[in-house]
Amino acid sequence: MKIPLLATLLHVLSLVQAAPARSNSDSNPGLRGSESLVGYSPSEPSASKSAPDIKYTLLPGQKEDPNIGSYLDFEKADNPQPIRGSSGGDDPGPRNYNYDRINSDKLAPPGTDHGQTINAQWPMGLSHNRLGIEGAGWARQENTVVMPDAKMMAGVDMRLEPAAYRELHWHVASEWSLVLNGSCRIQAINENGETFIDDLNAGDVWFFPPGIPHSIQALDDGVEFLLVFDDGDFSEDNTFLATEVFLHTPKEVLAKNLGLTTSAFDNIPGDELYIFKGTPAPADIEEQNVTTSAGLVPRTQSYSYHFSEQEAHNVAGGSVKIVDPINFPIASNFSAAIVTVHPGGMREIHWHPTSDEWTFFISGQGRATLFTAPNAATTFDYRAGDVGYFPKSNSHYIENTGDEDLVFVEVLQAPQFTDMALGQWIASTPKQIISDTLNLSNDTLSKLKKEKQYVVAGNTTS
Repeated sequence: MKIPLLATLLHVLSLVQAAPARSNSDSNPGLRGSESLVGYSPSEPSASKSAPDIKYTLLPGQKEDPNIGSYLDFEKADNPQPIRGSSGGDDPGPRNYNYDRINSDKLAPPGTDHGQTINAQWPMGLSHNRLGIEGAGWARQENTVVMPDAKMMAGVDMRLEPAAYRELHWHVASEWSLVLNGSCRIQAINENGETFIDDLNAGDVWFFPPGIPHSIQALDDGVEFLLVFDDGDFSEDNTFLATEVFLHTPKEVLAKNLGLTTSAFDNIPGDELYIFKGTPAPADIEEQNVTTSAGLVPRTQSYSYHFSEQEAHNVAGGSVKIVDPINFPIASNFSAAIVTVHPGGMREIHWHPTSDEWTFFISGQGRATLFTAPNAATTFDYRAGDVGYFPKSNSHYIENTGDEDLVFVEVLQAPQFTDMALGQWIASTPKQIISDTLNLSNDTLSKLKKEKQYVVAGNTTS
């Protein structure tokens, strides 16, 4: 008697399902434990394990009400712990103690932090470093690849060794620069054929509009500078380079365009140069002052501003000096302030109504709390070489948490450097309204200052 085909298939499937699962690893049972380890097993109870012995000493600020939010200097703590008041708990690891020590407000945030803001911090030290040819220098950048919410501006930190060039190039984005140390010579020509050349020192600023070709060469002491671009997606790797233009244009076309023979281009570089060493610039800048019939770029449209020679405005907690289109007209939408905060002081709580703020920390250390409506707040710790980013109308401060001056530059996309100061707002609003809203006493309100402070001095009274 023949068994129907369907019955045969069902019989085979039942045998397959009943067979124990097998794998290629069965030949080496030592790779996996026994079946008795799966789930609860009353006959084989788990062995008791002792809790880790964690030894630490809390800093005084960790014993306070978390809402006081004192800065915690974990660099001096043997085993920093994520504890503030009754909040948090000890951490036996695994963990990176180096990060914890310099980011105490991430490990043990103030009780006033809440929810999640954007990531407003990027250390340039974590950026990939692009190295120049034969020890000519380096460049590392911050953009939306590493700070996705920093959409309005991107930055580059670049170093050129003595006589090294940042190759002749131009950008689609505008380029604003602050010389951090050393000196350099910059050169450019505009669309009218007017030429420009100048020597800049630490603290000076330059600006090149989109499409303006220019070059930068370090002088005898080398140079390091900060570049800020008005596009968060900007990449320093995507600039228009002179070498690439020549490499990717037919030689016959180049020859016709420049009135030369094709053999004139036999020795052009076979690849981009980007950062490379060249012949030292002559000490006398006039030797390189090439002009056309159009003459020089007018002084009112100069591509450089000797910001290092501008006096700072001194206030109780430090100093501020501003460069914006009012005193540097060519930089039509770039406004910046260099802020110095003495130990214990802080850049007052403020926000910028029309622009995001891109901040670079030049020296010292500090912290800032970014507040985003309706109730998100995150506190970040910053060191020299870090980038901070604060979206428009989001309030923040920057407090000096070290024992030396904190220096940073705030850059805006705005025709004038402006901000709204929390202190001035509260002090210049009728006292009845503030008292009804915040329940502050008249004595407290009478102590508020109606003028912007920019930087306030340290206050240790409770």
